[in-house]
Amino acid sequence: MNQIKEMGTVILTAAVGTNGKETAIGGAIASIGVIATDWLGGWDKALQVLIVLMVADYVTGVLGAIKNKKVNSDVMFWGGIRKAVVLFIVGLASLLDEWIQPGAPIFRTAAIYFYGGREGLSVVENLGTIGVPLPGKIRDFLEQLSEKGNAKNEDQRV
Repeated sequence: MNQIKEMGTVILTAAVGTNGKETAIGGAIASIGVIATDWLGGWDKALQVLIVLMVADYVTGVLGAIKNKKVNSDVMFWGGIRKAVVLFIVGLASLLDEWIQPGAPIFRTAAIYFYGGREGLSVVENLGTIGVPLPGKIRDFLEQLSEKGNAKNEDQRV
């Protein structure tokens, strides 16, 4: 019985906080989370997948930079800014959906699928950089993309 009472106290303290300041900070963070989730159009599977891919891309990108000894805080900062801009675009698309056709998340879905695809491709590229074995077809596809990107960059320099 004493263990149950002690466990209840621990759970209550974790939920409420030990003092008013801790409770206020927790409440503020929760409020920001609720507002952000509402602005992004809800916490559905598509948004969850996008955020997981964004985190995976960031982490695998940092690991690839560490492996290649090219860690650059400026690149990491702007990578984080790009992720925030993607979330801003998803929120803007959600607002457009509610303005044009409430209840039909067409722009939001398109934005999430587009950026989800880009993030997924970037994760696969980063995995290749880290040295994770990739199927031959994927490796060939990534090499073709890299060659096209290099050719485009050379054309722009001229």
